[in-house]
Amino acid sequence: MTKKILIVDNNELMIEVMTYILNSNGYDVVSFNDGQNIFNDIKASHPDLVILDVFLPGMDGRDICKLIKLNSETKALPVIICSESDDIDQSLTQNGAPNDVLYKPFDIKNLIEKIECQLAA
Repeated sequence: MTKKILIVDNNELMIEVMTYILNSNGYDVVSFNDGQNIFNDIKASHPDLVILDVFLPGMDGRDICKLIKLNSETKALPVIICSESDDIDQSLTQNGAPNDVLYKPFDIKNLIEKIECQLAA
């Protein structure tokens, strides 16, 4: 069965690029440009993995990740946080931490490896 990835990023070009890459690698993709309705989006799309940008309108991606990880219905859902800043590493040690971090700009191979690693876990 094809794995589904939910992308939340406020940059439409980034969504288009990631969608193209992931579709080309056999993944189904659902995308949104903000995280305001993240739980409804997760319930509606049933993703196997979430990729969240840190800087989102209305709510920081780290806060969204924390909500996902501390919710009993979604805590097992793998989350990869994307950031242009290297100060995100501290998020990995906090309660509600993402499963992994992807730094922008990223290498396609690195993106696919991180996704495959999380989906295999």
